[in-house]
Amino acid sequence: MRASGVLLPVSSLPSKYGIGSFSKEAFEFVDQLKRGGQKYWQILPLGPTGYGDSPYQSFSTFAGNPYFIDLETLIEEGLLTREECDSVDFTGHPAYVEYEKIYYGRFPVLKKAFQRFVPDQVFYDFVEENKFWLEDYGLYMAVKNSLNGISWNEWEAGLKRRVPEVLEQKRQELAEEIRFVYFQQYEFMKQWSKLKQYANDNGIRIIGDIPIYVAFDSADAWANPELFQFDEACNPIGVAGCPPDAFAATGQLWGNPLYDWDYHRETGYAWWIQRLRYCYKLYDVVRVDHFRGFDEYYAIPFGHETAQYGKWEKGPGIELFQAVKKELGNVDIIAEDLGYLTESVIQLVKDTGYPGMKVLQFAFDSREESDYLPHNYNHNCVVYTGTHDNNTILGWLDEMAPHDRDFALRYMNNYHTPHHEMPWDFIRLAMASVADLAVTPIQEFLCLGGEARINRPSTLGTNWKWRLTPGQITDQVIGRMYEMTKLYGRL
Repeated sequence: MRASGVLLPVSSLPSKYGIGSFSKEAFEFVDQLKRGGQKYWQILPLGPTGYGDSPYQSFSTFAGNPYFIDLETLIEEGLLTREECDSVDFTGHPAYVEYEKIYYGRFPVLKKAFQRFVPDQVFYDFVEENKFWLEDYGLYMAVKNSLNGISWNEWEAGLKRRVPEVLEQKRQELAEEIRFVYFQQYEFMKQWSKLKQYANDNGIRIIGDIPIYVAFDSADAWANPELFQFDEACNPIGVAGCPPDAFAATGQLWGNPLYDWDYHRETGYAWWIQRLRYCYKLYDVVRVDHFRGFDEYYAIPFGHETAQYGKWEKGPGIELFQAVKKELGNVDIIAEDLGYLTESVIQLVKDTGYPGMKVLQFAFDSREESDYLPHNYNHNCVVYTGTHDNNTILGWLDEMAPHDRDFALRYMNNYHTPHHEMPWDFIRLAMASVADLAVTPIQEFLCLGGEARINRPSTLGTNWKWRLTPGQITDQVIGRMYEMTKLYGRL
């Protein structure tokens, strides 16, 4: 069935306290999606973030980001006062997240709510149900915070190697901090579940996003070293990245630990099945980032400063997804199959039956034919005007080579659209395609420029900050969104 949706990170919602959250504005955004004829809301990973603020480098693949807990709800529940929240300086600019202010302001406020919180059976049930990850995560974060945030590989040997007596001593010593972590996760899940249920009740499905890899500095890597290619000292043998290409002369060095796929195979991919099962408590559809890594992954020797000297290794292939299907059934997955694709990864995506991705901003290279041009699509794909890693359409057009821009205009047979309106031409191109699902970042409906870009890959300091401001999505925009969706049979 043809459908469409909007890409908007939770952090980019408007809200009162410096960053998007599960606030009334999130529920209002669901209402706007419904009125605009949309069936999907795509978000970015919901995990807690650290240095660099990237949702793709999280302290846990299971935990939620405490920044997204709505303080207004805690006020309504009597756990905070409005004066306490309003006394903290969370932001200086309404259109951008200031993460340093959020980091230093949010946790003291949440601590006050925690100190007034009286656990009930629902809380204890949550802790018990999630103990398979929550116990390790609670201890990991409590220890990390007590050591000024240093990575677990710098902890004392007993903690680093998880000696049982040392862990038990720390559990007792840091019991209050561990309970504070549990409280944050409980409030996160309670509020997110309510928002997701509201979206589902209004015909909106949530597309979540998971990175293929976990961060090295994470509870996952600390608590489960057997899952990864670590040496005896718990240092990575190799790390993840991408080889040199036209966009990066020395490649991309991501630094994530690589999986020990032999171990995963021996366990029947139990951790992956557990991870995905948990995802479907949070989301209706899961977009799996860097899907080609399941076919072949790029391994860079640990300690290298660039990605130039890595090599390709064989991943688990279809065997992993056969195990997933056996345990979880026919789950909805979107395969992020962007970049240079070999015959084997193309075959893997085909064998899984999962829809791949098509991005219009990758289509208009006037030198060669492209699989991203809409006339080359089949219906089993998801078309995007751009992703969180792309510039906005207006920003992209401003940076385009003239011959590529001319190719795009000729392809759309439109030389007359005013520049500031051109995002709608690309929305139309996506909506009109045969792709079963079309997803458009909200910035394109608002015709925003490069100032609204979410992320510039391989850079630090300016990413993940852009936010909507109150009232920016107008009734006129919603009406136009609805008409375009109706016109191309995606209601």
